[in-house]
Amino acid sequence: MSCQLFRVGKVWHYRFQIDGVRVQRSTGETLRHRAESIAERAHRYAALWSRREQSIPTLRELVAQWLTVHAPTTSKAHSKIVETFGRLHLYQLADVMIDELTTAMVEEARNEYLKNHAPASANQWLKVLRLLCSWAVRREVIPAVRFRVRTLAVQKRPRAILSTSLASQWLEAVDTHEGDKMAVRIAVRLMLGLGLREIETITARFEWLDWERRAYIPGKTKGKEAEPIPVPLWLIDYLQPMRQPSGLIVARPNGKPCPSGFTRTAMLAANTAVGTGHVTAHRLRGTFATLMSEMGAPIQSIQRAMRHKSPLTTMAYLEVNMDFVAKAQQSIAHKMGFSTQSDVSGNQAANETALGGEQQGASLYHESSRF
Repeated sequence: MSCQLFRVGKVWHYRFQIDGVRVQRSTGETLRHRAESIAERAHRYAALWSRREQSIPTLRELVAQWLTVHAPTTSKAHSKIVETFGRLHLYQLADVMIDELTTAMVEEARNEYLKNHAPASANQWLKVLRLLCSWAVRREVIPAVRFRVRTLAVQKRPRAILSTSLASQWLEAVDTHEGDKMAVRIAVRLMLGLGLREIETITARFEWLDWERRAYIPGKTKGKEAEPIPVPLWLIDYLQPMRQPSGLIVARPNGKPCPSGFTRTAMLAANTAVGTGHVTAHRLRGTFATLMSEMGAPIQSIQRAMRHKSPLTTMAYLEVNMDFVAKAQQSIAHKMGFSTQSDVSGNQAANETALGGEQQGASLYHESSRF
């Protein structure tokens, strides 16, 4: 190594000299190999800075550099998140050099953000800040991220899914809102029937749809996967009249692609008309995953259909159907001898409710064109 390591208690420290200036700091690590890596990066960074080959950017400058490098390769949604962060939410950190960001500074800026935003949004703000600084570390602009700020604990709330009993009414409300315009009408059905992301409906093409095998292979996805997805017969029937050899399935009247967020207004109007929860494009994808799970599809199969790299991501989309929990509770009580006449009646009602839910869920994928 080009610098000296030593321990203070259980924690490793390092020291070295650059241009006659002595540098000594803690690595914060108790394992020697990790401490060596941190010390090496710090020494390289100090040598680089002494030669002025690469200046340390401010946070505002770092945002601009990240966008310049990543805008051509990352998604528009991801770039927009970082661009918005740099344009609106830097606060007093904007002109601070990134190697001088401290825990106290970041916490103070987050408190400013919390004045007008929810804690969950503040966690996203912190995530973007870490993304930028970690990128600077990988490029060896700085040796390490100096600040240590934990995410806020956020109360989880039940997320809306589209009830099977309201699905037909909800789609009819979307159709009523859109009138003769077909783009949103088609897109919401692709999300509900295939679990597509909104951006995947924007790029969906007829040549990716195998009509004979009733399968759809997305040619442009977030994770670059190309997994065949079975297409339910009701969706095949709906798309059949507009079938083409090639071209966009969802498009504006002039044939151009739709913009991001183009389904939002119609969905919110349908939510109000039908009285369902806050169903969005993302929650339609959650509805698809939840219904698949309730119909008995294994988590690995749902993962493949959702094009997730990890089953843990898929599990985060699933909502719990408490009707099945109630049925299980009553069955357990009956086995324990706790059943009463009211329990028997309730058990029968729960069975009918669960069966009705299964039948309604199955009807979404039935050989029908009523959607």
